Amino acid sequence: MVESSTRSLDHVFQALSDPTRRSILKRVSKKERAVGELAESYSISLAAVSKHIQSLERAGLVSRRREGSFSYLRLNPEGLAHADKWIEDCRAFWQGSLSSLKDFIEKEEA
Repeated sequence: MVESSTRSLDHVFQALSDPTRRSILKRVSKKERAVGELAESYSISLAAVSKHIQSLERAGLVSRRREGSFSYLRLNPEGLAHADKWIEDCRAFWQGSLSSLKDFIEKEEA
């Protein structure tokens, strides 16, 4: 379970590491978009855009809907939940650690 969870988190951060993928996420966060419409917005090939979309799908950040020969993407906000929890756990750890360090320093100075 931990390995699968780690792999999922790796996919999310890998997907978010690329500016084109972040741009795609931003565009589909406003409304569902056709893949072809998304591809027209970038100065890269449709095949390259498709690879970016596959990365976002693998990370669970977007979902695809087919209608005839068209594919539509929409944001899957639940895909960020795992990364959000990991970030929140790190934040809580560091805030607690820094608070303890502050208390220690203040005690030493007194």
